[in-house]
Amino acid sequence: MDKLINDFSFGLFFWQALILLVLILLLVKFAWKPIMESITAREEGIKNALLSAENAKREMENLQADNQRILNEARAERDAMLKEAREMKEKMIADSKNEAQEVGQKMIEQAKAAIESEKNAAMAELKLQVSTLSLSIAEKLLKEELSNKESQTKLVEKMLGDVKLN
Repeated sequence: MDKLINDFSFGLFFWQALILLVLILLLVKFAWKPIMESITAREEGIKNALLSAENAKREMENLQADNQRILNEARAERDAMLKEAREMKEKMIADSKNEAQEVGQKMIEQAKAAIESEKNAAMAELKLQVSTLSLSIAEKLLKEELSNKESQTKLVEKMLGDVKLN
């Protein structure tokens, strides 16, 4: 360092300073503007890229919100459809049960009516058979009773005794 200070020359320093100033002036005149313009353009590009990224981020958030909203709507619609399907199923089951009960009740009533008519027919048939049998027995008894004269006389007297005169 001492050597530099001892060997210092003002002439060389002057020319070096003058060359440096000329170089700076030339750089300012010709290179500074393009360098600054490219730096400004790069800065603008970075700002635009950041704004684009921010816009893309906001748009992505909006899309996610829309997707979530659409998903929630789809879930709500699915739930509503499932609820409606369950209600329809329950209504169909209830209607089928009611219809089956009505049909069963009608069948029971028809069976009761058929049983009652069969019972009445059987009773009528039984009465007819009983009356036919009774007539047949009465006829045989009367034939036997009326076959002899003494029995006929007793029967007539008994009937006359049973009849009350007014």
